[in-house]
Amino acid sequence: MTSQPITPQFLLDALRDAAAAGAEVIRDGERRRAALVWREKSATDFVSEIDTTAEARIIALLRGRVPHAAILAEESASTLSPERRATGVTFVIDPLDGTTNFLHGVPEYAVSIAALVDDGLAAGVVLHVPRDEWFTATAGGGAHRDGTRIRVSDIAAPDRALIATGFPFKGGHDVDRYLDQMRRLMTHTAGLRRPGSASLDLAGVACGRFDGFWENRLAPWDIAAGILIAREAGAIVTDLAGAPCPVAHTSVLAANPKMHGWLLERLRVG
Repeated sequence: MTSQPITPQFLLDALRDAAAAGAEVIRDGERRRAALVWREKSATDFVSEIDTTAEARIIALLRGRVPHAAILAEESASTLSPERRATGVTFVIDPLDGTTNFLHGVPEYAVSIAALVDDGLAAGVVLHVPRDEWFTATAGGGAHRDGTRIRVSDIAAPDRALIATGFPFKGGHDVDRYLDQMRRLMTHTAGLRRPGSASLDLAGVACGRFDGFWENRLAPWDIAAGILIAREAGAIVTDLAGAPCPVAHTSVLAANPKMHGWLLERLRVG
């Protein structure tokens, strides 16, 4: 453990090192994908040995930097430290966001890690592993892609806007709701995309690839890092009722300021 003050930059450096460690595990898995052991975790989710190994590697590195931090991770859920009050730090980890893509060789998956200090987002990293593309942000420090500052798009006309979304692929959860939401948008926009990784979708909004993104039924590790990156790039991020979107929310709408209101009007729930 270092004696350095726990600043957003210190946390970002730790997140970068942890993401790199997780990516090493994933790249090893890419070389032996056909032999991997994987199982159905739920009706809408899969988990592989790569998820669990990468998560363990990430947690070990972060514990070395901030020993008494709380950990909220996809595969091990919450492992809260009783000493968390000493640091106020929580790491929120998705070791492999886009597991199904990874298992099928679709090159859209990422390591996503965020650091919260006293429940406020302080730093975030989303590493697009196949591209070795780094999206990073610190609170008040802006968002960057591979070290270069990024901003959301300036698209204001819906018929020019490209919108990303996500939805469960099995289980039948909220199918009619998803179809209704898509129906409200697809004939009025330049198109809808479903890449399969919420963290990368949010990063895509941050760098202007997408003009908006929405999804339901998400977990904190799906969106924590991406929310900070999108906000620091100038996106408006809310839930689908228009309320500020904390990490614990299960729905999210992120868009450039010119598109957010239009999207919210058509997607609003509650």
